[in-house]
Amino acid sequence: MKVAIASDHGGVRIREEIKALLDEMGIEYTDFGCDCETSVDYPDYALPVAEKVARGEFDRGILICGTGIGMTIAANKVKGVRCALCHDVYSAKLTRMHNDSNILAMGERVIGPGLAREIAKAWLETEFEGGRHAWRIGKIADYENKHL
Repeated sequence: MKVAIASDHGGVRIREEIKALLDEMGIEYTDFGCDCETSVDYPDYALPVAEKVARGEFDRGILICGTGIGMTIAANKVKGVRCALCHDVYSAKLTRMHNDSNILAMGERVIGPGLAREIAKAWLETEFEGGRHAWRIGKIADYENKHL
């Protein structure tokens, strides 16, 4: 598995925690920034990661900002992306099992580093169930193909 990871200024600390987790899990990743805690624009980080995941250059992506909301909105504008904002382990598992999410978003100002690690680990380890859920994901893809 290859993961693209990025944050804006509001997610720098948790991004470092998640990179350490990826190292521990032996998962290959590329860090797309940002490298500062001064204000930057989240779309500048969310959109390149989302595009790389959508093109298949990376299997999954992880995005972090203050709340995770901005990153989620931006990433979901890219055709083929299913970015899920998760602040609990249960949602992280279910978004993989039922929604085949390919990008995880989290908010550093909402959760702490320990919980962020648990969420990311659960999301990375959980597989898509397929079956009836694949049909539903197909409906979304059909809409994207017709309208985006």
